[in-house]
Amino acid sequence: MKTLKYRSRGPEVFLLEEVLNILGYEVYVSQFFGRDTHLAILEFQKENELVVDGMVGLKTWAKLVEKKNLFTNFNSKLLSEQDLQDFADHYGLELPAVKAVNSVESRGKGFLVDGRAVILFEGHVFWRELKKRGLNAQDFYNDKTKEVLYEKWTRKYYKGGSGEYSRLQKAIEISDLPEVADAAYSSASWGAFQIMGYHYENLGYASINEFVLKMQEHEREQLVAFGKFISLNRFRGKTLTNWLKEKNWANFAHGYNGPGYKQNKYDAKLRAAYERYRNQ
Repeated sequence: MKTLKYRSRGPEVFLLEEVLNILGYEVYVSQFFGRDTHLAILEFQKENELVVDGMVGLKTWAKLVEKKNLFTNFNSKLLSEQDLQDFADHYGLELPAVKAVNSVESRGKGFLVDGRAVILFEGHVFWRELKKRGLNAQDFYNDKTKEVLYEKWTRKYYKGGSGEYSRLQKAIEISDLPEVADAAYSSASWGAFQIMGYHYENLGYASINEFVLKMQEHEREQLVAFGKFISLNRFRGKTLTNWLKEKNWANFAHGYNGPGYKQNKYDAKLRAAYERYRNQ
């Protein structure tokens, strides 16, 4: 495992902060090793009789992994090469193209290390989903709910990692009405491919509960949902699956990510990943 320290960046930092959260340390889960993470590591090293230097090397990683056997549930839910090959065969796609999308458009993993699906709760979507169910979102808005219920998008209240489940639970608990829980689950993106819960009906799931249960099973089920999503959603007259078959990376990225794909260079990243996998 890569050695990390204060100001390190990358997916390894996300994993580290996720593990620290599970172990009870209050750190913001992102891809940046900030001051909060540095102080948490110093405390962890001191509590576990390690050299207290703030460096997360082999010994500190080993001790982190040892705690509560963290990766047992996580490791049993990962995609295999055969899963991606089966997906490619089912949709008539090239395997390198599927691998490119899996590496660029997914979050890199579909589950937290505690075995729960990765989610991101969107308070502005919750506002909209409540209205769809005939409820006045404004009636539920107050100082206690403002972190999970707001009219316009903001990243201000994101917590990342397991913290998003705390936000989801807080949203569910604003009322005993079943419609509120239904709206809350529909307002999170689920799994590696970040499929929003409110798509459940269009994707053929009987209820939001069925969709959520499937997303919690395995990354394979998250890939199934992604396949349904790109085969049903159209952009410029074609499904996203067709754009992927043609390897038109710009149209696929635009249709999947919206106009912000250019700023994030998703098309260029997809093209580069495809070439890399094709030449393996």
